[in-house]
Amino acid sequence: MSTVIKVENIGKQYNLGQVGTGTISNDVKRWWHKVRGKEDPFLKIGETNDRTKKGDSNLVWALKDINFEVKQGEVLGIIGKNGAGKSTLLKILSRVTAPTIGEIKVKGRIASLLEVGTGFHPDLTGRENIFLNGAILGMTKQEIRNKFDEIVDFSGVERYIDTPVKRYSSGMYVRLAFAVAAHLEPEILIVDEVLAVGDAEFQKKCLGKMKDVSGQGRTVLFVSHNMPSMRALCSSVMLLEHGKSIGYGSTNDMIARYLSSPSLINDSEGNIPPDVSLHGTGEAKYKKLQLLTLNKKAQKEFWFKEKFIIKIQLEVLKNIQNVIATIIIVNSMGEAITMAVDNEFFKPSSFEKGNYEFEIIFEERLLPGDYSIGLGISYFHTGTDIDYIESFSNFKILKEAETKDMEFPWTTVTGHILLKTNWQIKKI
Repeated sequence: MSTVIKVENIGKQYNLGQVGTGTISNDVKRWWHKVRGKEDPFLKIGETNDRTKKGDSNLVWALKDINFEVKQGEVLGIIGKNGAGKSTLLKILSRVTAPTIGEIKVKGRIASLLEVGTGFHPDLTGRENIFLNGAILGMTKQEIRNKFDEIVDFSGVERYIDTPVKRYSSGMYVRLAFAVAAHLEPEILIVDEVLAVGDAEFQKKCLGKMKDVSGQGRTVLFVSHNMPSMRALCSSVMLLEHGKSIGYGSTNDMIARYLSSPSLINDSEGNIPPDVSLHGTGEAKYKKLQLLTLNKKAQKEFWFKEKFIIKIQLEVLKNIQNVIATIIIVNSMGEAITMAVDNEFFKPSSFEKGNYEFEIIFEERLLPGDYSIGLGISYFHTGTDIDYIESFSNFKILKEAETKDMEFPWTTVTGHILLKTNWQIKKI
């Protein structure tokens, strides 16, 4: 298949706090080098884009030395923690912003969905925005009319199609925006994390549509923190960290590498870095997460069939009511395999401002393998996240047990949870 996107040595540098170089003399120096066809002297300085550390320079590289190719019909996933440069890369590919250095070659029309309402005019109705987006993509009015009913049906906002989109909820905005981007037949579809705004049913529809789009020979670039969606959709994945590509390969290999990254492992005190949270209202923040033996010893490896404790610290920044706290066990492929909430009756809780500590004895027996913890606290009735951490604090369940007769006997492990069952066997 032919190459539709070729990225060569792409870099994007930002000057923190100001637009120019800082002085007129430096601006003139930059201009004079450009006139003579020489490299910008200020590109030789600059630091890696690590938001957690204070730097010595105002120049940072949001992206640097990015090289890859995408074939026609390929679905490329792009993963990495917050601030890795994923959205910056998509904005460059969508021509929303220009690279500082490097070259991009694109073959075909691009439709982008980078954030809620991308390409929509808030004062125009849904109907008018469909025609506006189609015109931007170079389609005729008749071509848009032929797709119009299909777009409206997929989006599920028919009742509001003649209402200005500024009155839409964020979910309605995304529904219509994705429907437009996916149905107006671009050769390349670029989708950022915005699908997280939609409900589970709509996300499933979107994934199905993106599969259809790739099946028709069109190309999809997809950014998401949802690892199961990545596995279901992507033929290959690129892993970014601090603006650099640190891996490009099969989806399963890259996801496993991402989830075992040191940046997703807490320190000996169990501290959770602030940038691990994916999203939330910010009214409460998870601060610490530790895995302990029943003797309260911090540990990352546990015997087969061993019970352990999950210890969590939560800082509540303002009084919150009707909420529920959740822990999720995540496997090495990023799939949530089981969960527990802060009470067995699934009733909402209330927390006053202050710090709280949870100790959860995990009695369910995990099969041997690599796992991590997801943490959430959300409003009970609406599901709105207050704080959400998808995968953190990697740990391992060994095949070996404390006593020899309890060990797991096989090389291959099927599943993740060892069920407690009562087998009654009789000869008939």
